[in-house]
Amino acid sequence: QAVPAGSHVRLNLQTGEREAKLPHSADGNGDTREGRRRTRYRDAAGWVGCGVDVDANSFTSQELKEALAKMKASEKAERKVRRAQEEEVRKKFRPIEQLKEEFEKLNMKMETDYEIMVKLISKFNSSASTLDEKVAALYDLEYYVHQV
Repeated sequence: QAVPAGSHVRLNLQTGEREAKLPHSADGNGDTREGRRRTRYRDAAGWVGCGVDVDANSFTSQELKEALAKMKASEKAERKVRRAQEEEVRKKFRPIEQLKEEFEKLNMKMETDYEIMVKLISKFNSSASTLDEKVAALYDLEYYVHQV
């Protein structure tokens, strides 16, 4: 059963019921309208039995619409922040294709770990490789797999 965020949940071993303790404000009462409505179901320690259906219509349609609007607005804000972070990373680093082209101009071949691992596997599977080459390929492959 769903309980409000921040609630504490326990299993009452005497009754066998699962119970939830609802959050309290500083004065000890529930700080929400729903919390005030549910106070009559609490025991002395503030625990509420989860098996009790307090109020099936605890939210109005307007409250749900407002909550959904807030969720959508926060999601849009999060997307903007994520895009800004991605753009910042793109400014700091160059794509691998560009780096490969620059290294080729310098007559240097840059290989990714994946490409090296494929070569090592093919060397290991090759019937033309000696036992020492296969053992060396396995040791090198172990290093690259460990990084992944």
